[in-house]
Amino acid sequence: MSETLEAVSAPAVSISAAAARRLQKVLAAEPGAALRISVKGGGCSGFQYAFDIDPERAEDDLVVTRDGVSVVVDAASLEMIRGGELDFVDDLMGQAFKMKNPNAVASCGCGVSFTI
Repeated sequence: MSETLEAVSAPAVSISAAAARRLQKVLAAEPGAALRISVKGGGCSGFQYAFDIDPERAEDDLVVTRDGVSVVVDAASLEMIRGGELDFVDDLMGQAFKMKNPNAVASCGCGVSFTI
């Protein structure tokens, strides 16, 4: 008896259920727009995440959709957050989108900047 196993690849970037719910509310007034995640130089650890509402798409953008909402990531930023998950946190410190980035080897205390 032989079996063929297929490799299952993880998504390049995923969206948590909490992030999808929040994005549904945020993007409701802007049909066709998406949350753009980008990585910029800066912050106390070298790189920081930027989250913007963007109606535009570039040819090399990755578009990830969950529950009717989309997240867009440019090719350069994707290489730094590949395998990561966008989450939405609502706690005593406030409400915010957060990236769970498996490529980050260190991050600052506030969680905004990171090192690869």
